[in-house]
Amino acid sequence: MSKVKRKRLDVRRKGGVLGVIFLTLLLGPALAACAGTGEGVLSDPRTMTFAPVEFSPPDPERVVLDNGMVVYLLEDHELPLVTVTATMRTGSWLDPADKVGLAAITGGGMRTGGGGNLSAEEVDGELEQFAGDINIHIGRESGTASLDVLSKDLKRGLHIFSALIRTPTFDSTRVELAKLQVIEGIRRRQDHAGSIVGREFFKVLYGADHPSARQSTIESVSRITREDLIAFHRDTIYPNGMIVGVTGDFEKEDMLAALRGVFGDWKEGDVPKLNIADVPESDAMKSSVWFIDKATTQTHLRVGHLSIKEQDPDYVPLAIANDILGGSSFRSRIFNDVRTKRGLAYSVGSRLMAGAHDQGVWLAKAETKSASTQEVIERFIANIERMRSELVDDAELAEAKEAYVNSFVFSFASPSAVVRRLIELEYDGLPKDFLQQLREKVVKLTKEDILEAAKKHLHPDRLKIIAVGSGKTLPVALETFGDVKEIKLMPEGNP
Repeated sequence: MSKVKRKRLDVRRKGGVLGVIFLTLLLGPALAACAGTGEGVLSDPRTMTFAPVEFSPPDPERVVLDNGMVVYLLEDHELPLVTVTATMRTGSWLDPADKVGLAAITGGGMRTGGGGNLSAEEVDGELEQFAGDINIHIGRESGTASLDVLSKDLKRGLHIFSALIRTPTFDSTRVELAKLQVIEGIRRRQDHAGSIVGREFFKVLYGADHPSARQSTIESVSRITREDLIAFHRDTIYPNGMIVGVTGDFEKEDMLAALRGVFGDWKEGDVPKLNIADVPESDAMKSSVWFIDKATTQTHLRVGHLSIKEQDPDYVPLAIANDILGGSSFRSRIFNDVRTKRGLAYSVGSRLMAGAHDQGVWLAKAETKSASTQEVIERFIANIERMRSELVDDAELAEAKEAYVNSFVFSFASPSAVVRRLIELEYDGLPKDFLQQLREKVVKLTKEDILEAAKKHLHPDRLKIIAVGSGKTLPVALETFGDVKEIKLMPEGNP
């Protein structure tokens, strides 16, 4: 390891220690609240109570450049490090139907293919010299780029960072290598039952051609050319579609001057509007049962349906309902019923995934023996029905609320986390105090609120059930829940 890299690693290690000290000081009052009132004797841990952690995160400064680029700045001079992030309004939701995978390969090519007046090899060499780290990725709903650098090397780091974002070269050799790597991953896609069940479950929920579920294929990736990457970048990435966050060891005016120097002459453009269509209600309301025949020692199971978005008024009561039902692992009803009481599964639980742009998903999942597949699904349904028909008890509600409220601080555990949260909220069109609003709603939540949300948004009659396992026994185990259809896995070979 080079001296420069060792130095940077030492700085990061110190940062980790300081982070622990920061949280210790922050949580000190709450920890002190657990001390007993006796002389040097702590209370019985089963009876301890804690005051909710009160925390007001720092407020970064928000600046808009002349070309529409939004910048959040939060100084932190503890360590000689600077982190710059960029969130870009692009994503695989823009992939052409016959070239799924284009956005992801474009993001990778922006990082690895050179930029500005630097070749791919020169970019890698320069970053190696001053231990800079740049990453660029384009996912379904957004693109992200990040720069981590020592503050003394910020000027050079920003120059490379901006060049890769603004004028990527897309070296043809690197592009072809990236395509080969993606294709090799596709060829191995059918190897793991856990990834198969998750992937196919989302296809059943949204439809195989929906942006939230579609998958690249060898054929779609093979069609992608360097010219496609250039066009995708040109048509989707503009300064007025970017939100930049800067944290670390810098002075505000110097940083703004540096950002204007590398981004200020970049002209704004027609930014794509993020719009992912909902699944037709007639399809979302239908229940269905599916199985995939694969030689495995267990059944890999998903049970669920489409749900609400994060900005829905019922998001908070439904999130707490899910926490009690299956989201809180060892505390949850599903875990205690299926694993602890009946010993039917080692891995079991539920999850509410509520985004801001596409429909959310509620699901329960488990890995269980083939012989117990039917019973596990029955227990899932029984626990859903119970959540819809009975008030949760006081202890369940108190534990779930306390867990959420006291975990709130960890959303703001560092300056970069604070800035990242604000960028995410602005990108999603949510108010900057959205998380604080959620916390306040949780504090005021009642058992009646949870029951009403569960009745409204948990639907045992709309469940999509999909199981991966032995085709000899699965269809029989599943037919109790409806007509069973098979999804046949096609071998991923040469195009």
